[in-house]
Amino acid sequence: MSNEVKTIHEFDATLICEYFSSIPRQGPGSPEATLKALSFVDNLTEKSQIADLGCGTGGQAITLAQNAPGSIAGLDIFPDFIDKFNKNAEKLNLQNRVKGVVGDMTNLPFKNEEFDLIWSEGAIDGMGFEKGLRHWRNFLKMDGYVAVSNLSWFTEERPAELEKYYLTHVPDMGTVWHNVSILQKAGYAPVAAFVLPEACWTDNYFAPQKAVQKAFLEKYAGNTAVEAFIADTRYQAAQYAKCKQYFGYAFYVGRKV
Repeated sequence: MSNEVKTIHEFDATLICEYFSSIPRQGPGSPEATLKALSFVDNLTEKSQIADLGCGTGGQAITLAQNAPGSIAGLDIFPDFIDKFNKNAEKLNLQNRVKGVVGDMTNLPFKNEEFDLIWSEGAIDGMGFEKGLRHWRNFLKMDGYVAVSNLSWFTEERPAELEKYYLTHVPDMGTVWHNVSILQKAGYAPVAAFVLPEACWTDNYFAPQKAVQKAFLEKYAGNTAVEAFIADTRYQAAQYAKCKQYFGYAFYVGRKV
């Protein structure tokens, strides 16, 4: 019985998809932040190939397609996200340039040096910042760009409770400047790094979840795993409100050298 499931990760992934498909973004961000990162990428043309790894339902890919030339391949491990990704592209008549495929970012189904730009918002921690940058570099053309947003510390010291929570979930979470050095060691010339504004969390990520959380708790009443998951998402929001000076998302843009 699902009531006996102990953690969100032990039951059907479709429930996770159902939850995050119900909100516009699957992580903190904004079209403005996407466009700011895009402004540091040069030399894109109609022939350019772009990959959006961990694309979710496609919010940032749509923004990219509407503001940059080239074709975009979105990749996510969840089929429900990819279905919604492709439907969103079709609604905007972008299906000839934007196509989502189901796949694993740790084992990309693409050719070496296929892409001019690899994009990823809030997803690289699924395989680790440095490991992801090194692996994805193989799929970039020389002088191609990588642009990723990732959880980052803003200070060298932070509250113990906050550090314990996030290092449990993101073991290699580093400071912004440490991550820039990792980007360089992984074979890229650092081009830009900037912190995402607070509204990317509060307005675009946490606020839309409130109604979904209420509906989920009603729909899955008594399911302890769902209750634990909702409690965790609320804890994240509370921690951010209390400790946002210590951590957040930062965008990193680099060029393959």
